[in-house]
Amino acid sequence: MSGVSTMDATAWDARYAGADLVWSSEPNRFVEELVAPLAPGLALDVAAGEGRNALWLAGRGWDATSADFSPVAVERARGLSERLAPGAGPFRALVADALEPAPPPPTGDGYDLVLFAYLQLPGPEWARALAGGVAAAVPGGTVLVVCHAARNLTEGVGGPRDPEVLHDPDEVVAAVADLPVEVVSAELRERPVDGADRPALDTVVVLRRVADEVHPGGS
Repeated sequence: MSGVSTMDATAWDARYAGADLVWSSEPNRFVEELVAPLAPGLALDVAAGEGRNALWLAGRGWDATSADFSPVAVERARGLSERLAPGAGPFRALVADALEPAPPPPTGDGYDLVLFAYLQLPGPEWARALAGGVAAAVPGGTVLVVCHAARNLTEGVGGPRDPEVLHDPDEVVAAVADLPVEVVSAELRERPVDGADRPALDTVVVLRRVADEVHPGGS
């Protein structure tokens, strides 16, 4: 959803400065499906854009942090948070680069949920961002990765056209092989797209953070 350089941040600022939402106000379908059964806790949405997933989490009682490197997107997320119903969980939107250490949680030593939703970066940067997200999670916490799959380029619809920033499930598993996580699931999922004659193909990977001294890699 975002890149890494100042130039990229400026470009995203311009895109988010438009009158309409860049992304849907609803959560991603896979985020909703996989997170809904979890007990609310501390959540970090990395490269969150306008914060749609973090806002949904706060609405379900999570203490949600929405982080993006576009200040315009962060301001928009803060404005949207004013619509949260009374009784929603805490919500904060912060300017933060996915390639830098994650923002510290408001309490405790880490997050119960770290979310990557469509952060599309080339391999080395992608691995670096994933490592930072894993480091930000508490042992037992969930790291959920949703991204445009490489196979989407030829078999799906929409998404970036640069194969360097597209990642199939096995690539995500390989990128976390040396990190303190276990792979709960790694799937290629279809996502219906309005007006398209075929679905988009997304990579959906669920990871569980383990203690630092345990490095199980794949399942």
